[in-house]
Amino acid sequence: MKKKVLSILSLSTMLWVNAQENDSLKQKKIEEVVVTGQYMQQSINKSIYKVEVIDAQQIKNMAATNAAEVLNQSLNIQITPDTNSGNSTANIMGLGGNYVKILIDNIPVVGDTGLGSNIDLTKLSLSNIERIEIVKGSMGVEYGNGALAGVINIITKKSSSKKISVRAALQEETVREGYNLKKKGQGRHIQNVNVGYNFNDNWFTNISFNHNQFMGYEGEKQGYKYFAQDNQRGYEWNPKDQYEVNGLIKYSKNKTSLFYKASYLNETFNFYNPKVDRIPLNDGQGGVAYKSLDRNYNTQRWLHQFNIQTNLGHIRYIGDFSYQNQDRKFYDYNYDIPNRTKDSNYDEQSYYKTDVIYSRGMFSNFLDSKKFDFQLGYELDHTNGYAALIAGEFDGNNVKRKIFTYGTFLSAEWNVSDKFSLRPGARLSISDSFDNQFNYSLSARYKTSENSNIRGVFGTADRYPTYDELFTYFVNVNHDIQGNPDLKPENGYSAGLFWDQGFDIGDGWKFNYNLEALYVDLNDKIENVMVVRPSTYKYMNLDKYRSLLFGANANIVKDQFSLGVRTSLNGISVSKQEMDVTTPNDFQYNFQVGANVAYQLEGSKTAFNLFYKYTGASRIYVIENEAFRLAKTDGFHMMDFVVSQPFWKEHLELSVGVKNIFDVTTINSTNNTASAHNAATDRLNLYYGRSYFARLMYQF
Repeated sequence: MKKKVLSILSLSTMLWVNAQENDSLKQKKIEEVVVTGQYMQQSINKSIYKVEVIDAQQIKNMAATNAAEVLNQSLNIQITPDTNSGNSTANIMGLGGNYVKILIDNIPVVGDTGLGSNIDLTKLSLSNIERIEIVKGSMGVEYGNGALAGVINIITKKSSSKKISVRAALQEETVREGYNLKKKGQGRHIQNVNVGYNFNDNWFTNISFNHNQFMGYEGEKQGYKYFAQDNQRGYEWNPKDQYEVNGLIKYSKNKTSLFYKASYLNETFNFYNPKVDRIPLNDGQGGVAYKSLDRNYNTQRWLHQFNIQTNLGHIRYIGDFSYQNQDRKFYDYNYDIPNRTKDSNYDEQSYYKTDVIYSRGMFSNFLDSKKFDFQLGYELDHTNGYAALIAGEFDGNNVKRKIFTYGTFLSAEWNVSDKFSLRPGARLSISDSFDNQFNYSLSARYKTSENSNIRGVFGTADRYPTYDELFTYFVNVNHDIQGNPDLKPENGYSAGLFWDQGFDIGDGWKFNYNLEALYVDLNDKIENVMVVRPSTYKYMNLDKYRSLLFGANANIVKDQFSLGVRTSLNGISVSKQEMDVTTPNDFQYNFQVGANVAYQLEGSKTAFNLFYKYTGASRIYVIENEAFRLAKTDGFHMMDFVVSQPFWKEHLELSVGVKNIFDVTTINSTNNTASAHNAATDRLNLYYGRSYFARLMYQF
């Protein structure tokens, strides 16, 4: 292993010394634009919302391969992995994946339990990404159900300045100390290729392919070949293999553009049972077989989107139409461990299936005025699917779900003066399964100088209950855990104040900073609570959740050098109830700090990037044994270092680096409590530790 790492580093050093090709082309910096929450594409400086942007260059500098790896660098976004299912979801300001809306090109992504929420971010590859836009706070008027903590919008590339463009990359990573290319080996193996072609000035097409193979991490386990009967077989992080294909065709002329995009994902997730059965063969020779009942999970996802942007007279129309389907299947099989043979007699069946027909349309520029404009929009979501017993403890049957939701929203943008803009908004959401929901918002931007803005944002949002919360039914001699069909949607609001300023400080140095304060308040939070001692639980609208965030960020840039520093203080108050027990509602604070440093050598174009993030200790009240206690999760440091060297007129680039330098795996946590059928654990599994990587990229 050490020899391989030294070889990679030696090759990088040789390329650094010998690559003397100077870049004669100087690219002009184009003003950054955003689309999240906008009437149409807008410069980030003029956006009514505070939008955090992670562009394609930053993503490439991180050597990230999926959305989870990129977002983990952002403060107050914690990626929460589930090593049993292989899913990783986003947690913003302490609120989990159910409260974060995930979009691709402004369209919510299909997931296990519906549309846009609780999305596995490892299933979102970055092979054709232009940027990621993040808006923290409640965005219920613009994006409806589930947009309580924030919105993450992944924008894909839809154009190219070249007649034909080709980008291909090969990335190899260790998984902690393990790396092996052979079948059933170790490490991560990633390949992707992207081809774009301009037929003429109006027509563009693009196709991309991505393969991401994670061979698993044994940790304290002994791997799939192990057959001792001590429950040590298997992996701490189970193997996963993903294939994704994307295709796009776009037409644009004058003020009209339209595109059709299709995406297909296939993922296999392997679970190796720690329990090994010793089975006598009764062959008269004392023969014995060692077998485990293993399981494979297979996910197939189709995403189709048609987008049109045009003018109807002077009225601007943006319309999206989408069909999405996700089917998660599983099958169990007996595996003969010593002989490495798999029982082929198995029955594959679906356990989560979701079909969605979705459309979103927006009309604006009714008055053809730069002073005052308003937007009228609609959103419809028809979700048809089911969850089976494996997905949650239901009443022995698949739980079918067919929900139709229609929302109409209206907002107005009033440019009171050259410096002051105001936007009020409202939405009415009508569902065939829940009561009507009403959301409203008010945003304002004040331009204090040419490079300085103050933004104030207020908004509300709601979240509909999930399958588990509505339909769980797990009752036997020792357990009584039930869903609640009478649950009502959760509702909340956020209020934020943001100030950013940038200026030149002389001698080519540029400096900008921003300050932010954000408050999120959530009522009727759904929790599984004890209603009868000692083991009767039911989902109920009981709890209250509040989150308070203060942040300060600064960036300084000169020529080939840049430094960014980010800090935040996040306070969380959770008021939990269980029978006659109620937790205190005071705030418990968590401190975070992050930094990124980039430097490029002027002659050889060698680029160095360092990324750092510290997540401080966090505390939260939990209920246990008919009383409350203050639980704690330890803090931890994360750091990545990447060196990139272009050569051959910058058509080729080699990048090498180290991820998770501090070797974080699990951390101490007393947040988890024993439930009706799960034991408590004092460790939180976050990462599999330090890894080394090398990436070779070709661009034409």
